[in-house]
Amino acid sequence: FFIEIENLKVAEMTYTYAGNEKIIIDHTEVKESLKGQGIGYKLVEAAVSYAREQNIKILPLCPFANAVFKKRKEYSDVLF
Repeated sequence: FFIEIENLKVAEMTYTYAGNEKIIIDHTEVKESLKGQGIGYKLVEAAVSYAREQNIKILPLCPFANAVFKKRKEYSDVLF
C-alpha cells in the first residue's frame, strides 16, 4: 500500500502473504515532512479495507501498525 503525491511515493506500508488467509504488515514509512498528518493511519485503513474485501486476517508486526490496531478497536475483526 502506498500514497503518491505529484507522482512521488511519499508513504508506503509493506506486507507479505502468510498463506492464503493472512498478511503480515512488516513496515510503514511516511516521508518526514508529512509525519503527524494521519498518512500512516490512512495506509492501515487501506489494509483493513483490503483484508475485509478479501476475507483475510492481518498480523501487524510493524510497530506503527500494531499501535494503530491497539488504538482502533473497530479494526479488531481483521486481526490475526
